[in-house]
Amino acid sequence: MILVDTTVWVDLFAGKSTPHAVLLEQSLTGGEDVCTCGVILTEVLQGIGVDEEYRRTLTRFDALLYLPMDRQTFIGAAELYRRLRRRGITIRKPIDCLIATVAIRHDVMLLHNDRDFDPIEKYCGLKVVRVIRKQ
Repeated sequence: MILVDTTVWVDLFAGKSTPHAVLLEQSLTGGEDVCTCGVILTEVLQGIGVDEEYRRTLTRFDALLYLPMDRQTFIGAAELYRRLRRRGITIRKPIDCLIATVAIRHDVMLLHNDRDFDPIEKYCGLKVVRVIRKQ
């Protein structure tokens, strides 16, 4: 099971052939369990300006597994952010701490294309999907 970050969804919907978007497309067509959570759903949907595209995207997300976010998720995200700050690392978008905490708490791998997740992986136990990047 993989949790897919907004960065990958945006590339997929924009028709970009990034290695991450290609892997997501393969996962969706290959029957892999792909999941989402509330903040990813919000990030993806808020960026869509065309109503028809919004409805189509919402329908596509209805087919995904939904990982809940409870009070402990939000506390865990704050603790994760604080742990990294003590190491001198500032996560640019604290919402990424929420996404990482969801993945950690549900023991799923995260597919992302965002450098903010690198120190979370290194210091906080986030499992990520390794993507081979073309040189």
